[in-house]
Amino acid sequence: MRGLAVSGCDLEVDARFVDMLCPRRSHILDLGCGIGSAVGALRNRGHLAYGVDPSAAVLAVARERFDPAWFRSIGAGDVSAAGLVGQGLPAAYDAVLMSGNVPAFLTDDELAGIFERLPSILKPGGCLVVGTSTAAHGGPAQQDLAASGSELTLAHRFSDWHLGSFSEDLPWSVSVYANAGQRRTDGGPDGVSVLGS
Repeated sequence: MRGLAVSGCDLEVDARFVDMLCPRRSHILDLGCGIGSAVGALRNRGHLAYGVDPSAAVLAVARERFDPAWFRSIGAGDVSAAGLVGQGLPAAYDAVLMSGNVPAFLTDDELAGIFERLPSILKPGGCLVVGTSTAAHGGPAQQDLAASGSELTLAHRFSDWHLGSFSEDLPWSVSVYANAGQRRTDGGPDGVSVLGS
């Protein structure tokens, strides 16, 4: 991962996608943050982003590249509101990102547990964004099964981070699951300018 960052590989595409979904200064949690590229990119765009990862090696790189206060050693399957607060992080988020095949490393029970717990972490109308290989374990079929036992509902699914139409024949998928409730909207303009009649 360090080599990819040094080579100039685009490691911020998932952050741009999440930035598009969220109002300014959103609280965003990256599950399986790796070397922190998405967290850094979201912070640069004005969001209050944090990353968690169970790997000490990748967190060491993330802490070298960015502010160490943004990162914690927590596995995706161990995330809970109480656990986050216990680690000095906010309890509620406008969006949670899980990209880079993180679901492939989780058991079915762990993935289901994440979907079950996230509604209590996401703010009303908040979203879970999952980017992963289509055919790999933890892909769209397993995600939808996990979501069926939770309060999260599938809102969008794409074949890439650039809103390509989804097909099961394509190798990548980006799924957006929405929490119940009305999502936060700011006074604008934030891309919206409504004219009076």
